[in-house]
Amino acid sequence: MSAGPLSGRGIVVTRPREHAVILAERIRAAGGVPILFPTIEILPPEDPEAVWSLIARLDGFQLAIFVSPTAAMRGVGMVRERRIWPKNLRVAAVGMGTAKALEEQGLQGVVAPAGEADSEALAELPELHDLQGRSVVIFRGEGGREWLGRRLEERGARVEYAESYRRARPKADAGALLARWQCGGVEAASVTSAEGLTNFLEMLGPTGREYLRATPVFVPHPRIALAARKLDVREVVVTGRGDVRTVAEMSAFFAKV
Repeated sequence: MSAGPLSGRGIVVTRPREHAVILAERIRAAGGVPILFPTIEILPPEDPEAVWSLIARLDGFQLAIFVSPTAAMRGVGMVRERRIWPKNLRVAAVGMGTAKALEEQGLQGVVAPAGEADSEALAELPELHDLQGRSVVIFRGEGGREWLGRRLEERGARVEYAESYRRARPKADAGALLARWQCGGVEAASVTSAEGLTNFLEMLGPTGREYLRATPVFVPHPRIALAARKLDVREVVVTGRGDVRTVAEMSAFFAKV
């Protein structure tokens, strides 16, 4: 058994595979055993031409908002397939994780809330208050939340969406995971979206759903916690955003068990 605050504990990481590596490494460094089981797959958009058309008009926007690290990676990637980033287009992100993803791709001066990472926190920043007559593009996945766009329109902005990817439920066999759970090899799960949680329950089947409902589930936001409780998950821990905070809350939780 590995030493550390998560010593030997099996923890399911449900993030898309491309976003799971760093959290898995931090769990392992704390002595835990990360079990990668993606419940969301990131795919190209259904209608890429709509995104290409918007990208060709980027010079007409004053602000570009990215709602997640995935939006940052996929959105900026699509832009750079066709053109350079417009020099005068300001960039905003819903949180520091998304801001970091943008900065790693060379975008500087990113506006982002320093505390809680969500659309509501971003909308509170002074830079997003006076938008009368301004054009804003929001990079997101297909079918994302409308709250931020509506709020900015109330402030006089013209809002368009660049839906640069789509999410899907992976076609994965949960048999090995269920066997591990049955033997006591799963002691927690990390879930980062309500959609991922719903997919997880569907992928697990009836027996696995009961396993999950009896297992501590760690989530980054109260909104996801509410969704989990509505689905009868009995032990939900809100960690806040970021891998460091996630592992710290896991460690604190298991220190009391």
